[in-house]
Amino acid sequence: MSADWHTYRTRFLVGAKQLTESVSFTDPLGREHHGRPGDYLVQSSEGLVRVAPREIFEDVYVVLERDEPRSSLRTPGHLQLALAAGNMHI
Repeated sequence: MSADWHTYRTRFLVGAKQLTESVSFTDPLGREHHGRPGDYLVQSSEGLVRVAPREIFEDVYVVLERDEPRSSLRTPGHLQLALAAGNMHI
């Protein structure tokens, strides 16, 4: 094993929102996701949405911009409607 350590970073950009309420949903691939307040709703560049626990998300990702909304990444319609209606089970 090499004794040399290297520094890595993630190569993917994501859009994310921190949850203020619990959420549960099944994604288009049939995977169930559950999050609680403080966790993050994360959308990949392919449009897939998942939940990332706060501890992991904040350890892996660094925010690139704080004041500008990301217009290229949006919450999918079925999640947006459910979140707006207060129905967290999709």
